[in-house]
This record gives sequence, structure tokens and C-alpha cells, in this order.
Amino acid sequence: MSVVAPLLDTARPVYTPEGVALRLPAAGPVPRAIAWLIDCAARWTILIAVSIVVRAFGAAGMGLYLIAYFIVFWGYPILLEVLWDGQTPGKRALELRVISEDGAPVGWLASIVRNLLRTVDFLPIGYGVGLVASYSDPWGRRLGDMVARTMVVHAPRERRDLRPPVEGAQAPQQPLQAQEQAAVIAFSERAPQLTQERREELADIAAPAVGAGGALGVLRLQAVANWLLGRA
Repeated sequence: MSVVAPLLDTARPVYTPEGVALRLPAAGPVPRAIAWLIDCAARWTILIAVSIVVRAFGAAGMGLYLIAYFIVFWGYPILLEVLWDGQTPGKRALELRVISEDGAPVGWLASIVRNLLRTVDFLPIGYGVGLVASYSDPWGRRLGDMVARTMVVHAPRERRDLRPPVEGAQAPQQPLQAQEQAAVIAFSERAPQLTQERREELADIAAPAVGAGGALGVLRLQAVANWLLGRA
């Protein structure tokens, strides 16, 4: 494997239980490193502010500072990843997100594991182990991600508004089996998170069922989903 490959953003193919193929755009080490630096700056800013405040408590202030240090150092990434849709301020700035390797939102246990293992990824210094792991993994994952079964992906904010305009409903060109109906409905639900290019790629696969591919196929797939769901 070329050592250059992990520096390039690649896509991980994932198949949902409904049979819909997704491509998760894995983030390489460079944007992840920049996001990490932003988060480091944010954490140190918080700790500096805390240190100024706890000085007023004299000797007891050191104990309060150590408690705050522990919470900021360990709690900052875990709480934000789970409660803020897989993002920290650094990841949000770089439009990155932590997710499970099957595309589901990251959970508490996975976030705890991936962040605790940063201590291993950091060895011997400067995330040396983590970088070697990223260079060796086709989706740029460090050891913490491999063990926690998570990955960091690109998540452009503008994709949330991508929804193909569709009016009315349309019956499929041919009878659909139960799993095919589920796949069409799943496509309709996931379409806002996909690029137009990816929608058209999926529509080409389903062309026999809707009688068209490409951009027209996308609209017809949504119309068939409306028909299956009983929408006018």
C-alpha cells in the first residue's frame, strides 16, 4: 500500500440493513490534525480561565484546578462527540464528524474507548503511533478508532438542505419485492444527506424499477417512495 494513500480522502462503502449502499467520505490525517489543534487551543483557553478564577480560593484552588483539568481533558471530547452530533468545535470548524463505522451516530462507549486510547496513539510523542496507524489504514483511522469501531468523516453542513424537489406520487414500473420497497423508502429518507451525484448513482441502479436514471431517476425514486408511503 502506498504511504500517500492515507493522505487522500477515501470513501468507505457501507450497506444499510435496508440494502442501500452508502459511501462514507473518510477524513485523512491532515484535516483531523487541524481540528485537533483547534480543540487543544479551546481546552487550554478554558483551563487558563479556570486557573485565573481558582486563584481566589488559595490552596484549595489547586484541587479545584486539577478537577477542572480532568473534566476538560477527558470530558471535553467525549461529551461533545456524543451530545453534539459527533463533533467538537475543531471538527465542526473543519466540517468533520465522528460516527460508527456502519454510519450510525457515535455512542457513549465508543466515544469513551476512542478517546481513552489517545494515550496509546500519542506514543512515543506527537501521535506517532496514531500516524503510523492512519498511514496503514485505508480510511485513515488511528488505533482508537479501530478498537472503538468508529471513523471520522467529512460532513459538510450544506448537505442538510439537499432534498430533491418532488411533487405527487408514482407507482413503480414493475412490482417490487418487500426488500426493494424498503430500499426505495430508505433512499428517500437518506437522500438529504447525500450529494446529487451520489443520488444519481443510486438512481441508476434502480432505473429498471422507475424507468429512468440520473437526475430524473432521483425524482422518480422519491415519487415511488411517496406512493409506497401513501403520500399524495
